[in-house]
Amino acid sequence: MLEAGLWGLVGGLALLVGAGVALSRPVPSKVIGLVMAFGAGVLISALAFELTETAFEAAGGTVVVVGLLAGALTFYLGDLVIDRRGGNDRKRSEQAAGSAGALVLGTLLDGIPESVAIGASLLDGGMVGTTVVIAVFLSNVPESLAASTGLRAAGRSVRWILALWTAVAVASALAAGLGYAVLGGADPAAMAATQAFAAGAILTMLADTMMPEALEKGGSSAGLVTTLGFVLAFLLAQA
Repeated sequence: MLEAGLWGLVGGLALLVGAGVALSRPVPSKVIGLVMAFGAGVLISALAFELTETAFEAAGGTVVVVGLLAGALTFYLGDLVIDRRGGNDRKRSEQAAGSAGALVLGTLLDGIPESVAIGASLLDGGMVGTTVVIAVFLSNVPESLAASTGLRAAGRSVRWILALWTAVAVASALAAGLGYAVLGGADPAAMAATQAFAAGAILTMLADTMMPEALEKGGSSAGLVTTLGFVLAFLLAQA
């Protein structure tokens, strides 16, 4: 459990890295978009090969399909509630001030499935899924970079922004540790369902928040950079 929590913290600390860059110097919006596109490509590859494929091999197609749909629906409904409370622009580099509570809840909604995926990956042979950790790290940096840029422009203080990402990093560690602890004695079908659930939630998050921002800011190069991220993660998964 401790190891899972530490790896979850590693992924969460990427949020502070992105925030630190955004708060220390202005970052061109095109760079934000392209880095976000790369992170999205890495994350898509990880959830396809490290989560969905592994879950399918362990429990078959029915469990995977149900898990994917359940994860997607859960994220969609949670995101819908948060959007209505003012957190719809939480990952954008230009955003309204929004509700502080909604921003925090939205950030947690985005990050927890990734952390659970890290914890679950440790159950497969006792070693952390390197591709999952790298994917979460690389996707968290541009997410917090874009969001921190927008939060600063909306008038949030540096202390408030850093406190937000620190809290999310701690929550990520707890989610990874709890994910490992809860699933430690579970049967393969339950573990597979959890992996598929996390994959469905992450994929919905990517389509809803990261990829539109990447395309808008990164321009026509975003698709190419997304593919490069996917290829890198695929090669890591096969190594």
